[in-house]
Parts: sequence; structure tokens; C-alpha cells
Amino acid sequence: MNKKWEVYESNNEKIEQFAKENNLSFLISSILTNRGIQTKEQANLFLEPTRNNFHDPFLMPDMQKAVDRIIQAIEKNEKVMIYGDYDADGITSITVLKKFLEERGLEVGYYIPNRLNEGYGLNNKAIETIHKEGYNLMITVDCGISGIEEIKYAMSLGIEVIVTDHHEPGDEIPNCLAVVDAKRKDNQYPFNQLAGVGVVFKLIQAISIHLNLDAKEYLKYLDIVCVGTISDIVPLIDENRVIAKLGLKLVAMTKNIGLKTLIESIGYQQIDSTAVSFGIAPRINACGRMGAEKEALHLFLTNNQEEAKLITNRLNEYNSERQSTEKQIFTQAMQAVENGDKENPCIVLGKEGWHHGVIGIVSSKITEIYFKPSILICFEGEEGKGSGRSIPGFDLHEALMDCSTYIERFGGHSMAIGITVKKENFENFKKEFEEYARKNKISDIIPIIKIDKEVELKQINLQMVKDLKLLEPYGEANKVPIFLIRNLKILSIRSLSEGKHLKLKLSQDNYIIDAIGFNLGELAQKYLIGDKIDVVGSLEVNSFGGNEQIQVNLKDLRKSI
Repeated sequence: MNKKWEVYESNNEKIEQFAKENNLSFLISSILTNRGIQTKEQANLFLEPTRNNFHDPFLMPDMQKAVDRIIQAIEKNEKVMIYGDYDADGITSITVLKKFLEERGLEVGYYIPNRLNEGYGLNNKAIETIHKEGYNLMITVDCGISGIEEIKYAMSLGIEVIVTDHHEPGDEIPNCLAVVDAKRKDNQYPFNQLAGVGVVFKLIQAISIHLNLDAKEYLKYLDIVCVGTISDIVPLIDENRVIAKLGLKLVAMTKNIGLKTLIESIGYQQIDSTAVSFGIAPRINACGRMGAEKEALHLFLTNNQEEAKLITNRLNEYNSERQSTEKQIFTQAMQAVENGDKENPCIVLGKEGWHHGVIGIVSSKITEIYFKPSILICFEGEEGKGSGRSIPGFDLHEALMDCSTYIERFGGHSMAIGITVKKENFENFKKEFEEYARKNKISDIIPIIKIDKEVELKQINLQMVKDLKLLEPYGEANKVPIFLIRNLKILSIRSLSEGKHLKLKLSQDNYIIDAIGFNLGELAQKYLIGDKIDVVGSLEVNSFGGNEQIQVNLKDLRKSI
């Protein structure tokens, strides 16, 4: 697939001035300015955020109402129910709020819907259970903004509801005691991209301020808040970056027995955003995906070392089971695409027996491979439940709003959705969605690789690559810097892992560098030793065998002109 390479335009004079003012290298200054950071104050906030960089939590919609009601619950020693989601964001949200409120003397229960039997969000059966258990105050975390009817039902049973969420509201917001969501149309909060656990963090910060508690009473949860934030793939800018940057320091020395045990089991030498995204998050999410949503929560709540080890072992087993199931579905989905859906503007697949706790991951992979929005649905009897992923430039949530004729329900945001469609309506929905994608000329959207800077091989050294760590943690909206290197001669080229990956040795003016291209193995047949190529990719230090060597992690390559 052809990709468009775009190199950021740079004003060298301004960059040199910025570098001098901030005592930074020209390269780091170039990347920071590419990311909209142009003043000393912005640079300090990005590179060295502190607890003073958190926004005022009371600027959030209904925050004061929520705090007042929770303070009342504390004073009257009420029972409080937390209703959360089953993914890493939801699990960490419940953990933080439950622990914090229990330390204030409250009796706190929790309810997590089973992904396989109940699906995402509030449901009336769960609310009936909560009512029967004698709760009259329920706080939702990482969900609730779309639960209009369910919250109405809860209120009718005498359950007061506080919603804390970070998802997009519809035309109507729940009619309840408080709706704390910075994506509300009347929002005055300066940052509306927090994860669900980020909103919970703001809630406990607000309660702490109201009760005149020491800041450590809410800051000590930044390790768990950081894990949930990075896991939910929200933009790591502004307040999310403060959470991630400060939180990762606490994760590395966490006092949470469960989190510490899980970290020890994954084998990552360095605890950074990669360790969270690819080591911790998949194991937490695997519980919910495989229908054992309470396991990860129990891990974070336990104070028993042996119990933590047992739960961690089960989490690793769930993750292995998830990987096996995912591989099977991925193979079947790829066959279906290659046999019929490859030329369509989008990919919509449905099959009996697929595990709907896993198809979201497969959808994400399909979208990445074909650069098309994809929706995968698994049928159980007459009902189909599914997940979808999108590409930059195509709002999936907006598309489903327009194609809702045959949809039972859906939720999510521009890049990811969950959906329910009856089996009898699947083909009609597929046609309607494909027509919408066609009308919106989705085939005209070309993947763009944003390149931070063009460099020559002789300019690259070990210290320069290590300096890039200043820009971590990487994540959404703060991607790993990408570089362009032109006119490299191929000294060796081969594929690895049965043709899946690509390995090269490249040279330029007697300077030599290794390159690895994950999932680019097919290119080994398109280039020869001696060919001149241009490459784009990130620069990293490969410490294999104890020797530190620079390598390029390839994103794309093409023949030099």
C-alpha cells in the first residue's frame, strides 16, 4: 500500500533560538516544535511536569454536586456502589475510587458487567441486583453517559446516581444527581481527553481538596491511574501526560502488591509506556475479554502476596487463551477479506462462534493491514455483537449514527465502537454502511507517515538516540519520533519468522546501520543487495547480547530517486 510521507516544515533559526533558551539539543527542539511546543513554559510542562500542573477539578461539569453528595455519604456512613467497565480503564477506575472511599470509612461495593453475558454499560438487571442489596447511591466509572433509560430506572427504584465518564454524550445526558464528563457540551474544563480513570482521579482530588486532605491522599494512586490512562490509548498530552509521566515513576516502585506481582511476571526490564501497553494492559483486558472480569480487580485490591501470585498466574493464562483465540479468528477473518471483501471501501464481517470479547483486537489488526474501517460481528443465535475500528479521517461513531436503521445499539467514539445487530439485519446493515463509506470517498484517504526530521546516517550517534528518552512516555498524540534517511545502500536483506519480518544492513558514506521492519517481510522479494533506498522509521538502541547498537525500526521504505 502506498503511503504518503510528510516531513514537518521547520524554521532552523527559530529552532536554534528555542534550543538555546531551553538548553536542549537541536534535534529535541525540532521534535518539540513539531508537536506545537514553542515556549519555555510549554517545554517545561512537557519535559518536567509536576503535581502543580493538574487543572482545577471543580471546573468539571457537576463536580461540586458529585463531591457534595459523596461527602454526605461519608458523613452518614452510607453504602456506595461503584458500577464500572470490564476493561483496564474501568478496572483501574474501580480500584482507585473504591480504595479512596474505603479509606474515608465508607462501605463500598462494585459491579462489573460480564462482557459475554451483559455487554458494555448499565443494564436493568444489574440495577435490580444493586437495589436488592440495599444501595441507594451508585457512582458509575468509565461508563454511564449513554445509560439514559437505565439511570431513569435506577432513580425510579430510589437509587441516586453520579455518572463519571469520558465517552461522548448523545443529544441527551442522563437525568441524575451529577454527570461528570468533560465531553459535555457545556464543559468548562480545559482538557476533555482524560481516560475514565483520569476522571475518577479528578473526583478524588476534588474530594481531597474539599476535606482539606494532604495531596498525597490522592497522588498516591497515580500508579494505578497511569496504568489505566496508558491502557485506554487516550492522547498523552496535557493532563494525561502529567498523569503518565509522574505515574510511571510510581509504577516502577509501586506499593500495590498485585500490580508489583504482575509487573514481575511480564519480564520487562524497563517500566515505561511500552511495558504498560504491551505487558500490563493486555493481561488486565484479557480477564474481561474471556469473561473473568473480576480477577484483575481482585489483583489490584488484594494485600496478600500469595493470592497476588495465584491471580497473576490466572491472568497470564487468560492472556494466553486470548492470544490463541485471537489468532484463530484473525486467520478466518483474513481469509474472508481475501475471498470477497478486499475491494470494498470498508470491511464488515460476521460469523457464528467468534468470541466477541476478542474480535475488537482482530478488527484493529484488519484495519491496520488494509487501512480501512472494519466491523467484526459474532453471532450467538439471532443476536450479533461486535466491535469496530477506524482510520484517521473517518469518524466511525458518526458513521453509525447515520447508518442506524438496522442497528440495535452501539457506543464508542470516532476510532472505536461496540455494536449489536440482529442476524437477520446483518446484510442490510453491511450494505448501508458500505454505501456510506463509498459516498464519503473513503478510498481517497491515504495513510500518512508524519516525519519529524530528515537526517543523514553520519549525524546519528548513540547519545542522540538515548536523548530521545526525554520525550517519553510515548503514546497517542505523542508518537515515537520518525526520521527520514535517504540514499542508503542495501548491504544485506532477508526475511525473518517465516517471511513475516524484514531485516536489513544499510550503508551511507561508509557509515553502517541495521534496520528491522516488523510485518514488512514481503518486501524482501522486492529489493536486491546494492539497491539504493530511502527509509522512514524510529531510531532505537538494540542491546541484544550486551552490545548497544543503533537500529532503525522501519515504518516504510522506497527506492531512492
